[in-house]
Amino acid sequence: MKLVSFSVAGGTVRPGALLEDANLVVDLSSEGYADALAVVTAGLVTVGKPATNTTHKLADVRLHAPLANPPRVFAIGLNYRDHAIESGMAIPTTPVVFFKLTPSIIGPGEAIVLPKNSTEPDYEAEFAFVIGKGGYRIPATAWREHIYGYTIVNDVSARDVQFATSQWSMSKSFPTFCPLGPAIVTADEIADPHELAIGLTIDGTTYQNSNTRELIFKVPELVEYLSSITALLPGDIVSTGTPPGVGLGRTPKRWLRPGETVTVAVEGLGSLTNPVVAE
Repeated sequence: MKLVSFSVAGGTVRPGALLEDANLVVDLSSEGYADALAVVTAGLVTVGKPATNTTHKLADVRLHAPLANPPRVFAIGLNYRDHAIESGMAIPTTPVVFFKLTPSIIGPGEAIVLPKNSTEPDYEAEFAFVIGKGGYRIPATAWREHIYGYTIVNDVSARDVQFATSQWSMSKSFPTFCPLGPAIVTADEIADPHELAIGLTIDGTTYQNSNTRELIFKVPELVEYLSSITALLPGDIVSTGTPPGVGLGRTPKRWLRPGETVTVAVEGLGSLTNPVVAE
């Protein structure tokens, strides 16, 4: 199932199941789910044959971030070897964890707003997983029991703010700095999350092109590590890090500019496109 959040004609945002083959969205609020977090918490991964009055044509809806109110957005830094090298940092032996604050979440098609107080805004294509069943001190061998699904994140970063301090979360949490979506694809649809092509383009030019097999700390290890410190909660998002090719690692450095359009694509999950504007 592809879990989305959608609205019709500017109305209330509701949870839905995207049926791409039929270009339809099934309204899950008609089944009693208040929002996408309620769907994730309930563990719903399939929908039956929808009634006509609970569906909308995809062309008639606006897609929002599929999960706008996760308990937390964990993010993993330097989790691709070549990205650590291009960033001039040591290859980590323990996961590097920071947070993206939830008010930074936006959905597909919404604008990334470049803040006035940063001159070095960067892009980062990322593959993310969403926790379904929570837990504390989950063994790596049990990781599949706890994953609801997978989605795409663009970990937009203000590099000058980031490197002004040793703490990264604030530089990653400006409004609009967490594009997310377009859907959460349930785990049953992805045979192996560690064999997915991942890439990023700006105005059609490729800047990142890799595969999740290159992750240093893969999903089982991240589930075990994070849950060894804090209990994971249904709806927690874990963005697993970015491959090489970010603006920081280029010569000359390549920052995001107003008027551009950024697309992150992950195999099996679709693509997430956002325009870029100045504040």
